[in-house]
Amino acid sequence: MPQFSVNAQRFDPYKNFKFRVKWDGRYVAGVSKVGGLKRTTEVVKHREGGDPSTTRKSPGRTEFDAISLDRGVTHDTEFEKWANKVWALGAGLGGEVSLRDFRKDLIIEVYNEAGQLALAYKVYRCWVSEYQAMPDLDANANAVAIQHIKLECEGWERDLEVAEPTEPSFTIPS
Repeated sequence: MPQFSVNAQRFDPYKNFKFRVKWDGRYVAGVSKVGGLKRTTEVVKHREGGDPSTTRKSPGRTEFDAISLDRGVTHDTEFEKWANKVWALGAGLGGEVSLRDFRKDLIIEVYNEAGQLALAYKVYRCWVSEYQAMPDLDANANAVAIQHIKLECEGWERDLEVAEPTEPSFTIPS
């Protein structure tokens, strides 16, 4: 098990704007937003017959919330190809779904301000449940066109092999 160092110089939490997403061993281009990683465990309540005034609680099923990924619309077809594994128009009767390889594992990496890998999470058995190829188009707007996928997953965990980076120290010339 890796030993975690204590970075005595690091007081501030990591920022949420330096990150990358990887699947199939490659970084996915242009991802501008990743939804949060959240899990919820149901509470199972029960009581003992001899103690009518007290309810006991224990953990039940755990659910992992869907994760959304947004990125600017480009000619890259990675979002579309993955979404088409779940359902593709015109694929022929019975061929709309590819159950063989529609799931992927992905890695979400968070970097510190110096661009060093600080945290990573492994997300397991993801598949696309929602795909938005194009946003609303508005001739009066001044914005980037964003496409969106919503990923269902069966769990995630922090990659404990990613150790806390030793942050660089810069000297200011006098």
